Amino acid sequence: MTIFLGCGFAAKYREGGGNFSVPLQWMLGLRRLKLDAVWLELLPATDDPRADQARINNFQRQLRAHGLAGRYCLLYQKPAATTHELDAIRCVGMSKRRLLDRLAGPNALLNLSYSIHPPFLLQFERRIFCDLDPSEIFYWMSKMELGQSSHDEFWTIGLNAKGSDCQLPKSSLRWKTFYPLADTKLLQSQPRPGLRKFTTIGQWYWSGAVEVAGEFPDLSKRVMFEPYLGLPARVPETQFELAMNIGSDDPERSRLQRLGWHVVDPHRVACTPRVYRRYMAGALAEFTAIKGVDVAWRTGWLSDRAAAFLALGRPVITEDTGATRYLPRDSGFRFIGNIDGAETAVKEVLGDWPRLSKQARACAVEVFDSAKNLRKILGM
Repeated sequence: MTIFLGCGFAAKYREGGGNFSVPLQWMLGLRRLKLDAVWLELLPATDDPRADQARINNFQRQLRAHGLAGRYCLLYQKPAATTHELDAIRCVGMSKRRLLDRLAGPNALLNLSYSIHPPFLLQFERRIFCDLDPSEIFYWMSKMELGQSSHDEFWTIGLNAKGSDCQLPKSSLRWKTFYPLADTKLLQSQPRPGLRKFTTIGQWYWSGAVEVAGEFPDLSKRVMFEPYLGLPARVPETQFELAMNIGSDDPERSRLQRLGWHVVDPHRVACTPRVYRRYMAGALAEFTAIKGVDVAWRTGWLSDRAAAFLALGRPVITEDTGATRYLPRDSGFRFIGNIDGAETAVKEVLGDWPRLSKQARACAVEVFDSAKNLRKILGM
């Protein structure tokens, strides 16, 4: 059987090493399971063919760097469209003939975030929807067609999707849950870094895409971090750093620096999966705030980035979305709800890092390991 991994967000974002790392964990897990796996990456064309070719070249280069040459088919769609017809798509890497040969035999598609659409989607024998952002996916599924009619199974990263306190929009679909994937063979525990640094990586600005009480709130990190901006003043013996897309002339950068935060360019420190891993390993732990809607709705969401930090032996300080009950007691996570709790958690990491680092790594192997989660999803 061929397992296809459907993705539509890795190739188009050349500078996003963390973004690329998400499907990479899935492919490496499939390889560890010794499955015949093919990465299907959809790349809609833009009006700049040279930039598109640079994206294609970068995609191929990153796969070669991780031993996945010959294990992919990039679907270059020109012109871009919301429907996907294989006849109108150019295949890069695996030829269209070879792809059709694989589709003629037993196969399954792991469709990440509804990346592959009909009518091409309907050519797969077993179609598995894998949701990576429950608040947005569940909300928009209540408003429009997002693959509900064209998949056989539905899996979500929202661990609390079936919890009595979960406030995700109601769904008639039979959702099953899985944990964010971290390939614990690629992501090995690393020695304690020299710097006493806490960091995270992401987008400082992000437009709202979920309706709450008739409004679309700002879901950006800029808003979510606001309650915690006084943290550097409370724990001056450590460094708090944000790898966020904040321009050098943006007043936000100056404001954060005045409050004691270091700001670095994520396109420099996390531009490829390898550089992204190195950057995370250079920190003692991750400190981050979560989209308010995930906290309020108790979705049980955890980030793939947090799973990667844990696998590297780095504890994670973050807000609780309802995921706590689905984790071991000693997980390497410290869940917080205000700046007082954040200060306590940071000081605990500083004072007891070796023990928390071991807990983080053990939790990653037990809970987030890519091969374990893929066995669950595929029913192996």
